[in-house]
Amino acid sequence: MINFPVSDWMPDAKIPSGPIQDKWSKYKLESKLINPNNKRKYTVLVVGSGLAGASAAATLAELGYNVKCFCYQDSPRRAHSIAAQGGINAAKNYQNDGDSVYRLFYDTVKGGDFRAREANVYRLAEVSSNIIDQCVAQGVPFGREYGGLLDNRSFGGAQLKRTFYARGQTGQQLLLGAYQALEKEVAKGHIEMFSRHEMMDLVLVDGEAKGIVTRNLVTGEIKSYAGDTVLLCTGGYGNVFFLSTNAMGCNVTAAYKAYKRGAFFANPCFTQIHPTCIPVKGDYQSKLTLMSESLRNSGRIWVPKSRETAEKIRKKEIKPSDVPEEERDYYLERKYPSFGNLAPRDISSRAAKEACDDGRGVAVTGKGVFLDFADEIKRMGREWIDGQYGNLFDMYEEITDDDPHETPMMIYPASHYTMGGLCHGANRLGASALMQGLSDGYFVIPATLPAYLTTTKPGAVTTAAPEFKAAEDEVKERINKLLNVKGTKTVDSFHRELGLIMWEDCGMARTEESLTHAIERIPQLRKEFWENVRVTGTADGINAELEKACRVADFLEFAQLLCYDALNRQESCGAHFRVEYQLPDGEAKRNDDEYAYVAAWEYTGVDSLPVLHKEPLTFENVHLAIRSYK
Repeated sequence: MINFPVSDWMPDAKIPSGPIQDKWSKYKLESKLINPNNKRKYTVLVVGSGLAGASAAATLAELGYNVKCFCYQDSPRRAHSIAAQGGINAAKNYQNDGDSVYRLFYDTVKGGDFRAREANVYRLAEVSSNIIDQCVAQGVPFGREYGGLLDNRSFGGAQLKRTFYARGQTGQQLLLGAYQALEKEVAKGHIEMFSRHEMMDLVLVDGEAKGIVTRNLVTGEIKSYAGDTVLLCTGGYGNVFFLSTNAMGCNVTAAYKAYKRGAFFANPCFTQIHPTCIPVKGDYQSKLTLMSESLRNSGRIWVPKSRETAEKIRKKEIKPSDVPEEERDYYLERKYPSFGNLAPRDISSRAAKEACDDGRGVAVTGKGVFLDFADEIKRMGREWIDGQYGNLFDMYEEITDDDPHETPMMIYPASHYTMGGLCHGANRLGASALMQGLSDGYFVIPATLPAYLTTTKPGAVTTAAPEFKAAEDEVKERINKLLNVKGTKTVDSFHRELGLIMWEDCGMARTEESLTHAIERIPQLRKEFWENVRVTGTADGINAELEKACRVADFLEFAQLLCYDALNRQESCGAHFRVEYQLPDGEAKRNDDEYAYVAAWEYTGVDSLPVLHKEPLTFENVHLAIRSYK
């Protein structure tokens, strides 16, 4: 076991006093404001143009700020937010089934296994209804009931319907709404858009973030941009596992560079595994495909009760339909009768792994379970199913050549969502990611940003400051170093090897032994990378291999921090499962006495142990209890 250096200084979340339902209103009431005519004096750099970045940039520009927005894609429309399928939570209670702001708050705190700030979660639940109104006003085509009201469906961790959706394209439609708002402000000249620009480093002046260094991915130019503040809206780091549901360009670079410049990285070990992904087919794959969690509303998850039957299915000696009902194990319905197939993602993922580890997996590799729609098709009809999930069924058939109307989907857990991050990272439920991104962009940052900007003089820092030249030189030196290694192994081969280490040793099930192995192996792989990677091409112009190499170099450092955090947290909670810490029935065993805190890590060097800062989590409105979905 590693003894990490622990700081006596505790981070301050700056949560207002008073009843939880009044905290956000109190904060806004007491916050300093900036005169509309003075807002145009400030420049805000927004890195990322997905749901959080596009909504933040558009909203700030509408308020009068000068905004520069950066993304490495060729268009904000290609941000990975577009890949979200199932829906977005909000406490509108259109179904009249008992939902409320408090219940959404409670479900989210419980679903996160009591490892999130109560005040932050309540604020999220409180503004959730405003998000839906905003998106409807933008023309987002949410599903509707016959009477015209917006329709809802269920997601894991809830016993009611609160998830708004647009078939299986919710992320795409929400992003198009935010994109339109963004482009409107671009056309007005309030936002300057920089596509195909990747942030390579953060620039600090007097300890405050005042600029970024970018690489133009078309020309190769390294250039700095100054502003009065920097907003990082850059998504998650799930590709540290190599195989994940994330787009191949998703990376950790922006957040990790901020960490290396002094920002605290919180709870990196909270990495969410999604239970309904198309299983791995072979070593040739570079990513995995998500099948929306919404499918669990209508599909029943099962494996054969016997290993012998499962083996016959794997060998294609029998079809799934040949297995009699009494010989099927609907294991989620058996283990969690109250929630059934809608148990939270972490629980559903571990249950699938348990069934496959028992030899009852149905994919050729043994790593797969069935998601069967036969009962729902019989009950509701094929036309209804296609109206709900048609594009998802089409996508599955296109990839696997199996028609889910006729034979069950095969699914297996995969790396999906990451919940650690700068300042604070917390476990979350499905359909919360879209809610969080838009709440932060449309409603939170416009109210919180002035508190900082009023302490600064607008335009006080320019790229003439020596810190910009120093950061640019560091970026150029790192790029030249990568190009000059001229080794024999490809960037992808190193990334794949890192991903295998992370998945095996720090994936769904973690142990002290496996994490220690990863912590020993990662520096060795990192050393080999810098001695033997081959990056073809030059720094001038388009060079996809160089882009990947820069990102993988950061993953090779960040992965060690993730494993440190997982090793330090000697408990199981939500998305973090340590095999040594489980209840007799196999459920996660928390240690509230010792680990009810945010683990905020401070960088001290690549080869040095980070310093641990502990932000205590207090629970005044939700009673700490063993999380049960039975």
